Amino acid sequence: MDQAKALAILKSGKNVFLTGSAGAGKTYVLNQYIQYLKERKVPVAVTASTGIAATHMNGMTVHSWSGIGVRDSLAHKDLLNLKTKKYILDKLKQVQVLIIDEISMLHKNQLEMVNQVLQFFKENTLAFGGIQIVFSGDFFQLPPVGGNGEPKEKFAFMSKAWLDSALTICYITEQHRQADNSLNIILNHVRSGRISNDSIAKLQGASKHSLTAIQPTKLYTHNIDVDRVNTEFLKQLSAKSKVYTAVTKGNDKLQEVLRKSVLTDSVLELKLGTRVMFIKNNYEKGYMNGTLGEVVDFNSDGFPKVKIRSGKVIDAEPEDWMIQDDKGKTLASFQQVPLRLAWAITIHKSQGMTLDAAEVDLSKTFEKGQGYVALSRLKDLESLYLSGFNAMALQVDGLALKADKRFMELSEQADKQWSIEELEKRHELFIVCCGGTTDVREIEKNRKGKKAKLEKKSTYEQTADLIREGMSLNDMAEERGMSRETILSHLGKIKELYPDMNLDLYKPENKLLKKVKSAIDELNKEGHKGSGRVQLSPIYAKLKGKVSYSEIKLALVYIEE
Repeated sequence: MDQAKALAILKSGKNVFLTGSAGAGKTYVLNQYIQYLKERKVPVAVTASTGIAATHMNGMTVHSWSGIGVRDSLAHKDLLNLKTKKYILDKLKQVQVLIIDEISMLHKNQLEMVNQVLQFFKENTLAFGGIQIVFSGDFFQLPPVGGNGEPKEKFAFMSKAWLDSALTICYITEQHRQADNSLNIILNHVRSGRISNDSIAKLQGASKHSLTAIQPTKLYTHNIDVDRVNTEFLKQLSAKSKVYTAVTKGNDKLQEVLRKSVLTDSVLELKLGTRVMFIKNNYEKGYMNGTLGEVVDFNSDGFPKVKIRSGKVIDAEPEDWMIQDDKGKTLASFQQVPLRLAWAITIHKSQGMTLDAAEVDLSKTFEKGQGYVALSRLKDLESLYLSGFNAMALQVDGLALKADKRFMELSEQADKQWSIEELEKRHELFIVCCGGTTDVREIEKNRKGKKAKLEKKSTYEQTADLIREGMSLNDMAEERGMSRETILSHLGKIKELYPDMNLDLYKPENKLLKKVKSAIDELNKEGHKGSGRVQLSPIYAKLKGKVSYSEIKLALVYIEE
């Protein structure tokens, strides 16, 4: 099936599984469809199975969007609790189309829970509450993470929710990342489960390639190798180091869970010239989980300034990771500069990326699909230096192989069954059913962005509206798709814009306010105030790291200088 037919099927309102080999243009088709829906004011949720995958779609994880979080199951009381959260209630009630990208990495149990949530909120027993569901992905990519000893039957396509959705399969056979070249032939051989001797010989030949035009990203299967390479490169930089120590609070066991799940180090060392990757989403600042860049300077507070590939320079200030209970109370927190070294990354983290050049080590491959993911990041074989591979590196999961063959057959049937002309007759009807607009003039205004620009409130006004609703800082961050740090910075500006607004809900204890005020007074006496702006780093240092950057930021909102 080509992209045009897949897009026409999506616009007809059918539930769809959009698949095809890496580089076939699945993300392009999704973005075209998302733009189409937004122009017609159809509420669409753009999600993915992982944080990094979500960044490629400018979306969020389906776990966060649906409220299922890290749960293994949902009880009725959990659903009732979700219904008390206005920001979840509103978006789930309104949504008409749900997109889940990188579906291969979503466990079937998690998909069942998303189905359960939507049926509950929509009060509709149809699959996913009767809305249009769009899955996108390739089951030859990395599989979902399962528990020890768990059966292999964990793919999303094995869930009842998948079957109940009666999906139309759109298997895109075009190729846009790799042309009809040697690498594309090798990848197709891997997908078929029959790798030829000629393909193996060509891959072995990639061990002699010399990548001199660009410094290649190094891909490894294990974190230990990634850490070793990053440490070696960092040592080679002659610039002076700056060290950032994480601030942790709360339950000791939960702190340990955070340390293991957060993708940066408790003690992070950076220098000018360090290649880094952002590991958190902050759309307002312009970075997402997976954004690559280089440290080019340090700001007045001592935090790194990172130049990303677009040329934009971003101040990387500390962010918070938290574990909360059902009532929103923070049980443990981890605060650190949201960066990790990125001369080398794991294959897992590379999924969805397109790399100009890569040095790939598959000698320790431990999971089927890793080799395919790594090789498909590249545009051609000449951009690859393969330092090694083992017997498993070019294998794919047997269940995925069988499913893929069936998906291809079903896609061919759908391609023959529907003409674009027949599908187009359904497009306007679906928009009307979703409550969207079919007014040509309004659609054109939306396309040009004029109307949206006139109606859009400033980012501070949007946060102020949530404050008026009495929403917590953490809930505001989730609702706006921002970090808690960004919301904290909004409070100070909102205090200036709306001096009469009551911000007492967020006011910290007097004990904390006194500590921060005392530190500021001491620094002012020592002449640290400088240009008049209170700087976070000296306050943090004066308090000997016992008060986090977040707490200092919050306290500054309530301290009169």
